[in-house]
Amino acid sequence: MGQIDLEKTDGIAVITINSPEVKNGLTPQMGLQLQEVCDEVDDDMSIGAAIVRGADGTFCSGADRRRWVPGRDQSEDAVYKESGAVYGGFRRVGDLRVPTIAAVRGAAVGAGINLLLATDLRIVATNARLISGFLKIGLHPGGGYFTISHRAAGREATAAMGLFQEEINGERAVEIGLAWQAVDDADVDDVALRLAARPAADPELSREATRSFRVETANEAIGWDAGLQFERAIQMWSQRRRNSR
Repeated sequence: MGQIDLEKTDGIAVITINSPEVKNGLTPQMGLQLQEVCDEVDDDMSIGAAIVRGADGTFCSGADRRRWVPGRDQSEDAVYKESGAVYGGFRRVGDLRVPTIAAVRGAAVGAGINLLLATDLRIVATNARLISGFLKIGLHPGGGYFTISHRAAGREATAAMGLFQEEINGERAVEIGLAWQAVDDADVDDVALRLAARPAADPELSREATRSFRVETANEAIGWDAGLQFERAIQMWSQRRRNSR
């Protein structure tokens, strides 16, 4: 059912979403594993940077929908906690104490978009496919998508992707400020590693600089946690509505 892999080398933690049979869709168990992996990274003071990537050339296709059961009450305790585990995974990535890079190849959809937005910097393949995707499957966005997308790419891009279902590639992501650099697919991981090696050379300084960066660049609008909770009830409503059709 997939897993989260962690590799540490030369002060860099490489976190891999590994469920290629569903294009690296996230299960609740993987969300919990992602939180545990982030705890391990934070506790290892030799780590000065982290990279988040997907296995087998795809970043993350969102939540693993094989677990979705038509008609389930989204406010039922177990179901509510399962979706919260997925949200908690990418939210925990956003709280890592080291600077983070998303190495994006292939598709990033739904919760996969939220995962890449949780990082500090994005390196994307020129032919990557970035898709909000929620409305296409009859769901309201979740995970605080509007909040964190607006922080990274601004109002227009967030409206285009989140409301009007626009799909963008890596080059367009750079143009609108959603990513730092677009490179050939085969070069994504190498470029991310090269960038990560710089802060990784001094983990203590890296962590202090990251803390200052996030405090000083926080958006003055609604906070991410508030955005996540605000969206959640509406997404639950849309899930029940979708299941009743």
